[in-house]
Amino acid sequence: MAHTEVLLVKPVEGLGGEGDQVKVRAGYARNFLLPRKIAVTLTASNKKHVDALKKRRAEREQTELNGAQDLAKQLEKTSLAFAVKTGEGGKMFGAITSQDIHEKLTAAGVTLDKRKILLFTPVKTLGKHTVKIKLHADVAVELSFDVVSENPIEPVAVEAAPAAEWTEKRSERRPRKETK
Repeated sequence: MAHTEVLLVKPVEGLGGEGDQVKVRAGYARNFLLPRKIAVTLTASNKKHVDALKKRRAEREQTELNGAQDLAKQLEKTSLAFAVKTGEGGKMFGAITSQDIHEKLTAAGVTLDKRKILLFTPVKTLGKHTVKIKLHADVAVELSFDVVSENPIEPVAVEAAPAAEWTEKRSERRPRKETK
């Protein structure tokens, strides 16, 4: 298998950032990276161009990091509460998802990409919960929120156990026929 070295002009997920010199399969470079102008071939003149790309990359990453840290400070001051409808015993109708959290944050004036909210399973219980928000590779925030009932919680009425009836019915069955 033939490999070739290229210089990345734009960041590629799982491969590298702009200005990186990477070794990739020849077909991947020829058919994907080079036609889309994501990478350039490794030559002496292109190596000079790499220094400018690395400087621009460092400046961009620093501004992204500063923006993420400012947003983290803003999120730490934010508190969220969700009022949900509940049935008997405080059982919720529906669930709180990352979309709901994103909508509340947007209403609170926080501009954030929904994909940065890491809520692995929807919240289906009342109480205090936390969600991780990954703003940058180096910046993550734990945001806590409350889920409360908008109507009073009614106690669950305990009924007779239906298991006893089932066992009686089973004993009334005909015995199995024996096969020879």
